[in-house]
Amino acid sequence: MLSVRWSRLMFAALAVLTLCVVCAGLSGVAQAAEGAAAPVAAAGDEVDRAVSKAMTFLRSQQRGDGAITTGPNPHATTALAVLAMAATGRQPTDPGVEGQAMHRAVLFLLSDGRQSAEGYFGEDGSRMYGHGIVTLALAELVGMGVSEQEDALIRARCQRGVGLIVAAQRSAKSSGQRGGWRYEPRSADADLSVTVWQVMALRAARNAGLDVPTDVIDEAVGYLRRCYFSPRDAAGNPTVAVSGFAYQPGGPPTYAMAAAGLLSLQVCGRRDVPETRGAVDWLLANRPAPGANWFLYGTYYFAQGMYQASGDGSAEAQAWVRQQLLPLQTSNGAWSATNGGENQGGPIYTTAMAVLSLSVKYHYLPIYQR
Repeated sequence: MLSVRWSRLMFAALAVLTLCVVCAGLSGVAQAAEGAAAPVAAAGDEVDRAVSKAMTFLRSQQRGDGAITTGPNPHATTALAVLAMAATGRQPTDPGVEGQAMHRAVLFLLSDGRQSAEGYFGEDGSRMYGHGIVTLALAELVGMGVSEQEDALIRARCQRGVGLIVAAQRSAKSSGQRGGWRYEPRSADADLSVTVWQVMALRAARNAGLDVPTDVIDEAVGYLRRCYFSPRDAAGNPTVAVSGFAYQPGGPPTYAMAAAGLLSLQVCGRRDVPETRGAVDWLLANRPAPGANWFLYGTYYFAQGMYQASGDGSAEAQAWVRQQLLPLQTSNGAWSATNGGENQGGPIYTTAMAVLSLSVKYHYLPIYQR
């Protein structure tokens, strides 16, 4: 299994590197002291230059213990930063400042006290959101440790995280909430914004060869389909051809949740069901302005989901994402949200969301490959 993952990563790396030229990472005294950054930016490519600046910003926010955070929820923000690094081709085994920073962040996630005895990563205040994000990051890192011992630890911690996700889904819930996840491991209800992170973590873990029960995926698909906003016919199929997903079953669709539901069904292997096709069409017709609520969060799912859809709207969506996000990057390489609510997540969250949205062009992370 590891050889397959490495082959995919190396093939992608070689394909990109043949088109790229070496760019400088840090400048001046800092570069001389820390070593050259990894080659990332292609001449004339705005996305590559934006990503390079973002990586410099993320490294600048790393604490002495390896966490990449500016305040609360260090487990979740560090995992998001690691995902952003991995999505743009970085690995913890890379030489130089970028590989070193990523490895220190991975060691922070693996250190004692980050995961409870039950396997929970959400005790930093990020709850099941953070748990899903950390588990996803570790699943994508299987095979990328600097040693066999570190790989074994990544795998073991990730499998425990999967076990917690499975147990949380199987906690007592009403029939309408069954199959989803909510804020706490023992929550009796569910919502799509928490569910999407658990679904992606489970799929990434299965890709990495970890044990993920099939019935857990099937139950999740059932919940996702109930979040699609449409009446159902006698066979259970939606009667509204173009619609989106809601935060919870029965609610109206929103940009962020429609995109989250689309990607969730895709990573569960339901790429050509009515709900997936309907959400693609709905999203293409309902793209918001950058000032919309949870714009960066929704655009992350939109970018990845539309890439997975791979139809005529895929290239259009990727171009639209670039047009919306690139002008919003600040001079220090970070992104900030265009509404107050989303900015509460802090600059690591907003920057990682933007980088993960733009990184569709690289195709590094196995979870996001078609």
